[in-house]
Formats: sequence, structure tokens, C-alpha cells
Amino acid sequence: MNPNQQTIRDRDTGLTPEDLAALRENLTEQRLFRREQLQQMAAAAGPGEADGSGLPAASQIEVRVKLATSARMVLADVEAALRRMDERRYGDCHLCLRPIARERLMIVPQARYCARCQQVREAGR
Repeated sequence: MNPNQQTIRDRDTGLTPEDLAALRENLTEQRLFRREQLQQMAAAAGPGEADGSGLPAASQIEVRVKLATSARMVLADVEAALRRMDERRYGDCHLCLRPIARERLMIVPQARYCARCQQVREAGR
């Protein structure tokens, strides 16, 4: 994509260079937080509340697994958003290819879909 196309696309999303810098910083902080969170979860995976056998209770293990899975999914989304920024594809909906609204990106910087397509995806679940 040439620089003129990038400028046009940025105007379509309503994102200024300052917005993009703030979003990149937010995503970078989220990436660091999720990585630290996963490291802490791995370190805490040792013995916890025992169920009488000296092993962590099944419910505690299930919660840990779900939390770690969620953290890995968010981390993957954040890293994908940072790659899209590097590739100058950030802010384009993966389904309709239209720009994602600035307001949405400011709230959910790792968003892959515009609000309309996100609703369609969630309705299809």
C-alpha cells in the first residue's frame, strides 16, 4: 500500500497519527500485561487448595485453565492487532473490509470487526 492509500484509509477510520500512536501504546501495554499474567499463572500452578488428597481441587484447576485460555486468546488478538498496524492494515474489518469506527477502536483496540459485523458474528453463535 502506498503512503497516499494509508492516508485515505486513516481518514476513513477517523484515526489520526496521534490516535494510532496511543492505540499502539495501549496494545503494547496489554501485551506486556497478558504475558506477565500468563507467567504468574504458570508459576502459581503449583499446589493450591487441596481437596483432601493434597492435590488442587478440580474446580480450582478448571478456573485456572479457563483464565489461562482467555488470557492467551486476548494476547493473540493483541499481537494480531500490532501486526496489522505494522502491515498498515489496522482498522479494516476482517469481514466487510470497511473501516472500523474510531470510537470502537479506542474502546477495543484489538477489534477485528466493525460493530455491525461483530453483531452478525455473535448472532450466529
